[in-house]
Amino acid sequence: MGAIGAGMAVLGAGLGIGLIGKSATESIARQPEAAGKIQTAMIIAAALIEGVALFAAVIGFLSIG
Repeated sequence: MGAIGAGMAVLGAGLGIGLIGKSATESIARQPEAAGKIQTAMIIAAALIEGVALFAAVIGFLSIG
């Protein structure tokens, strides 16, 4: 059961980071002069999502044993 939870966490993180990239690309296309600020916010948000996904995957794998 833990492996399913870990897989779902990683899947959710992948979808979240994909949506962040999509939104950032659209925002930069609309307002190119704000590209630096948008990229910074995008990287921070993606790093936070990745951290939560890693934590969830570790907890999922620990619950297997």
